[in-house]
Amino acid sequence: MSHQYQAKVYVTLHPSVLDPAGTAVRSGLIHMGHTQVEQVRIGKYVEVLLTAENEESARQQLDQICAQLLANPVIENYRFELHALAAIA
Repeated sequence: MSHQYQAKVYVTLHPSVLDPAGTAVRSGLIHMGHTQVEQVRIGKYVEVLLTAENEESARQQLDQICAQLLANPVIENYRFELHALAAIA
């Protein structure tokens, strides 16, 4: 029996990688009067719906999906949350 899983994937730049988009957003916020903002980092959020035999298989699939397509492991980190939705006959 297979199961359906909902994954929430978060991709962020390594702390050592410069983030020009984050710097631009911070600058805009400061110009708007939000002078207390010290740093902004921009990332990606992706939702994935997948079917797998079990949670471990779903985690392995997601790890491959993230490493091969959703994140650039040279400059980005990723993490995901996995939630079982339903069993599929």
